[in-house]
Amino acid sequence: MDNMEQRWKETERMLEERFGKVPDMEGILFLIGVNELGSVPGRKFSKEQKQDLMHVAVCTLLSQAGYYEFEGRDQDGWPHFKEVEKVPLTGMAEQEELLKACIIEYFGV
Repeated sequence: MDNMEQRWKETERMLEERFGKVPDMEGILFLIGVNELGSVPGRKFSKEQKQDLMHVAVCTLLSQAGYYEFEGRDQDGWPHFKEVEKVPLTGMAEQEELLKACIIEYFGV
């Protein structure tokens, strides 16, 4: 097992200990988005807001890799980013690997 795969398993184990199960990629992105928004516990999100939260998560993660830059928050407290470098157009597997690497870094595993 390579280091990346081992660190991903450790990340999944940490999430399972915290939430009682391993969330899928969308669930992980949602959790990161909520964390970055600084949400109030118990707040309900619309379907569109959930998609926005996952977008916030992706931008947050890709900002670690230098593809996006945090610009600030709007009047409602939502974080906004600007693209500073195009993410290489790769296949779904490569995109997922990039996100996994960024998630591992995000959680400090």
